[in-house]
Amino acid sequence: MSRRTNLRLTGALCSLLIAWSACVGASDGTAPVLLPVDPVSSSEWTRDMARFAAEDAAHPPPARPIVFTGSSSVRLWTTLAEDLPHLQVLNRGFGGSQIRDAVHFADEVALRYRPARIVIYSGDNDTMSGRSPDQVLSDYRQFVARIHRDLPGTRIDIISIKPSPITAHLLDVQREANERVQAWAGTTPQVGFIDVFTPMLDADGQPREDLFVADGLHLNRTGYALWRQVIGDALR
Repeated sequence: MSRRTNLRLTGALCSLLIAWSACVGASDGTAPVLLPVDPVSSSEWTRDMARFAAEDAAHPPPARPIVFTGSSSVRLWTTLAEDLPHLQVLNRGFGGSQIRDAVHFADEVALRYRPARIVIYSGDNDTMSGRSPDQVLSDYRQFVARIHRDLPGTRIDIISIKPSPITAHLLDVQREANERVQAWAGTTPQVGFIDVFTPMLDADGQPREDLFVADGLHLNRTGYALWRQVIGDALR
């Protein structure tokens, strides 16, 4: 057996162990047991939570919405409701956040709304800060466990980490993280995976620059049009 093959097998075994340990009890019908999650990535998120509470007080959110949460790709999707008019959506993205932040603030960004469905996008900031594919998988497992502990059976759709020009050096890491999350989601009830990674690559396998604003990380209108189509189709 080659060293490369051995490393792949070892990585796969680690993923399985992380996937099992992050949600002990879920497979036998008992409530998911949450394991310790790394601290929040920033103390700034408390301001976002206060902003959400103020928005809810000023404009009560719809009953049983489809909550979109995650990092800036969600927060900056200002035309979300217009782009998905057939859905009752609520945008609760907070820019710069990581998956573990959504776990810590699950009450504020999702659970309080008793959503019909949750759609989460994150991963850019995670991988840019050095978090590994195993950590991305573990954090998503924890997010799902946190939601299903309080709202069993809630559908959760995970949007793949997107490829972007500024993170092109992390394509292999992001691809591996996506593959691990997708494989786990494919065997987990009430969890889906939406692939935006593949259609955002050009013919050479590089991030399509025409989908981004000048910073090379955030989507422009063309990028959100692609998301509207891919994500909208997945949620029909």
